[in-house]
Amino acid sequence: MNIRDLLNQRVLQAMQACGIPADLPALIAPGKKAGFGDYQANCAMGAAKQMGKNPRELATAIVAAMDLKGIASKLEIAGPGFINIDLAPEWLGSSLATAQTDSRLDIPQTTNPQTVVIDYSGPNLAKEMHVGHLRSTIIGDALARLLEFQGHKVIRQNHVGDWGTQFGMLIAELEEQLAQNKQMDLKDLEVFYQQAKKHFDEDETFAQKARDYVVRLQSGDALMQKLWQQFKDLSLAHSKEIYQNLNVTLTDSDVRGESFYNDDLAPLVEELKTKGFAQESEGAQVVFLEELADKDGNPSPVIIQKQGGGYLYATTDLAALRFRVNKLNANRIMYFIDARQSLHMQQVFTVARKAAFVDASVSLEHLAFGTMMGEDGKPFKTRSGGTVKLADLLEEAVERASVLVKEKNPELAANEISEISRKVGIGSVKYADLSKTRTNDYIFNWDSMLSFEGNTAPYLQYAYTRVQSIFRKAECDPTALSSNIMIQSEQEKNLAIKLLQFSEVLDQVAREAIPHVLCTYLYELASLYMTFYEACPILKEGITEDLRNSRLRLCHLVARTIEKGLDLLGIEVMERM
Repeated sequence: MNIRDLLNQRVLQAMQACGIPADLPALIAPGKKAGFGDYQANCAMGAAKQMGKNPRELATAIVAAMDLKGIASKLEIAGPGFINIDLAPEWLGSSLATAQTDSRLDIPQTTNPQTVVIDYSGPNLAKEMHVGHLRSTIIGDALARLLEFQGHKVIRQNHVGDWGTQFGMLIAELEEQLAQNKQMDLKDLEVFYQQAKKHFDEDETFAQKARDYVVRLQSGDALMQKLWQQFKDLSLAHSKEIYQNLNVTLTDSDVRGESFYNDDLAPLVEELKTKGFAQESEGAQVVFLEELADKDGNPSPVIIQKQGGGYLYATTDLAALRFRVNKLNANRIMYFIDARQSLHMQQVFTVARKAAFVDASVSLEHLAFGTMMGEDGKPFKTRSGGTVKLADLLEEAVERASVLVKEKNPELAANEISEISRKVGIGSVKYADLSKTRTNDYIFNWDSMLSFEGNTAPYLQYAYTRVQSIFRKAECDPTALSSNIMIQSEQEKNLAIKLLQFSEVLDQVAREAIPHVLCTYLYELASLYMTFYEACPILKEGITEDLRNSRLRLCHLVARTIEKGLDLLGIEVMERM
């Protein structure tokens, strides 16, 4: 159920009946302040100005033509021509009852499904994943989950860094360690990389072998390819473990790294040259973009082939775009890459459009995000100033959550504490990030993210468990209840309207790729539920069975909505906490 879409449709029909041009929007907004109804339509003032009529008179005509029988209990004109719409309690109750028994909460799938390619995470396989990979990974995954729920075909793409000169050094190191029968699980990729680099810097024989291995690898040498694949597999196993700990849906089949596009790089450069876009400049092949010229009018240079014949990130990204459009048939391509790459992505998109690699019907979106900052306002680092490994961060999150869970419920069994701590710890890290405006930097703070108060994962997880405890206390299965849902009090009505706005929120998040809006919605829903719970007795003696069951059904829909909302963010709930 999407209230705004329903009201928008009815208002537009009334506007057309009044002779208002079809291109004028209805501008439906939820009521947020005194003087609004449950929803408000701002449709008369713009139309009145265009048609030379009085806004209030036109609004009166729209109200007279509007068919909201059984949906609205009251329509009134406010101010210069706003239309306030108060929803009927009976309609709200009926809509809630439908959502409570529906497997999708009465949220329909899209009637216009698209193929959406989402580029996210993309770690460098030469090193361990660190906190810099967190935002891309969890924001991209949240959008992948949501768009799939809406009915779109989502193709995840993990564009890992698995090609380049450093792999000659790493393959040579791997070969030597295997020759010494050393255990190669690459548990600490940083140590392995540093060891290989030290070997490269200090041993010229090893360094020359590494350089030779790069040439052999890029020429398709079978042994080099085998060693390179072995290193890739070991490195990807590390990433896979992180994804599983993070409850992220990326799998091995989603990995399509830089190496995948290697065979298309030379043809791509030739095509750009043939079309007259690429030209030689100081021995390199460069596309000059007038569209992105600087303030002095100098075109933005995009190097697609270096002087020595090597290729760059731009070349690989252009090849990836061609593949995603021509082979994956993408209608929308979403890149979750940090804001520092904004110019690079602009350049890639502009070249792709100019060269007709991508036509105008395909949406290309660089969904940039800010940086995770430490308490000092600088990029988050270890106390010694080093990069924080993602595995270490997640481990610490679970350990800190375990302390809190034990304090809150010391009677829980060890296995329950372990499971709850995992969900709370991982959920806290993810929610603290997802609840912030995507484009902003944010301060990483353990105390605030693990708090059971405020807009946090623990608060929402606890709200869910409180609802579950009501069902245990009532000794009832809420799915078996069939009584009407009665909206009588102001608290019930506020909660009802918020529940029915879930679909609107999901549409906005999917459209604008802003998961913090979903987080805010869930927090507001949980807060309204707490207000309802305090004001509206559920199991208290003296209330009728019908009212008790009505409120239990309302509680059940709250729990299911919180559970589904958190699931779309990749955060788990638990029955007890």
